[in-house]
Amino acid sequence: MKLSGEALAGKNKVGIDPLTVKEIAEEIKDAYSTKVQIAIIVGGGNIWRGKSASEMGMERASADYMGMLATVMNALALQNALEILGVETRAMTSISMEAVAEPYIRRRAIRHLEKGRVVIFGGGTGNPYFSTDTTAALRAAEIGADAILMAKNLVDGVYDSDPMINPKATKYEDLTFLQLVNRDLKVMDSTAATLCMDNNIDVVVFNMNTKGNIKKAVEGQKIGTTVKGR
Repeated sequence: MKLSGEALAGKNKVGIDPLTVKEIAEEIKDAYSTKVQIAIIVGGGNIWRGKSASEMGMERASADYMGMLATVMNALALQNALEILGVETRAMTSISMEAVAEPYIRRRAIRHLEKGRVVIFGGGTGNPYFSTDTTAALRAAEIGADAILMAKNLVDGVYDSDPMINPKATKYEDLTFLQLVNRDLKVMDSTAATLCMDNNIDVVVFNMNTKGNIKKAVEGQKIGTTVKGR
């Protein structure tokens, strides 16, 4: 599951809102009860956006590294909220910080999943110039995930234009990755889309703010928009 950093901010829109994180953790626990293996990529946009900082004149690589550290903070917040609810988790980071979380090792991550633990990936890919969408696609390919669930904040699928601006925007039920790229629909960046297409990974885009939607997505119920990897 790809979880945006903004989703953890709640109504504050910045920072980490404990009540919102608790509510998200409860939704994840509900999905976890179905006995599927769940790995989570968390963004950092509620704390820091590397691209925005770069546009302000900051050197891009440094700005991106700061964004990666923000994702680790979010991963730790989500990990603690889940463990309070009795869900065993492991936080793993692509940037070495052993005192904070386990270093990301593919085989170890797969073993955690096999043991029924929710694995939370922080630190992005560990390299600048890559988005957390690309991280989600990369980790999904590495662990052999069946699908990426893109839990969006207040958006219930993929539209032909921004539904917040255009009230007549049309929602897609199903798409291919070629359609996604050719129509410039901006669900994920082109690197992430190519990784998913090359590795036959479906992407389900849905509104995480609707109670029960994460579980429905995990169960394969038809919600949001499905981008077919096959």
